[in-house]
Amino acid sequence: MNEKIKHLIREYLESIVIALVLALAVRTFIVQAFKIPTGSMRPTLLEGDRILVNKYLYRFKEPERGDVIVFKYPEDPRRDFIKRLVGKSEEEVLVQNGRIVINGKGIGTDDSFGERYYYNQGPFGQEGRTQKIPRDEYFVLGDNSASSRDSRFWGFVPRRYIVGKAFLVYWPLSRIRRIH
Repeated sequence: MNEKIKHLIREYLESIVIALVLALAVRTFIVQAFKIPTGSMRPTLLEGDRILVNKYLYRFKEPERGDVIVFKYPEDPRRDFIKRLVGKSEEEVLVQNGRIVINGKGIGTDDSFGERYYYNQGPFGQEGRTQKIPRDEYFVLGDNSASSRDSRFWGFVPRRYIVGKAFLVYWPLSRIRRIH
């Protein structure tokens, strides 16, 4: 093999290796793609939607109420779940008459929470049962409350299980938009 061909092959291999390393670094630390498997977040996210999740953001700031987050499922940390963050560390949360009550005050009359009806289901979502959220943990609910397995059933999400904030639907093309 002549020197020109060896140089060309080496150049291509170096480019491929650098591209792979960069792609792995971005996926590991900055942004990751996920596919929505169920209807638990309808109408915000539909089955088959492909989304991007910012994995970098929560290294510098705390998750906010209303954020759509991806996290490791507390009952099986090998699985990722996506839900809306409702209650934050050390707050008291109650699902009552289809609404969310935090520290004795109703939330969501003029935002995404006001558009949804939250059903009393599961041991942590019983009517009249206030839940005190432990330190460094969160209470999450699916937007499609009638068919969502969420904190009402299995409790709280530890801070260390949060993968990141969902911020963009990128597929299908007809649904490209920011996630709110």
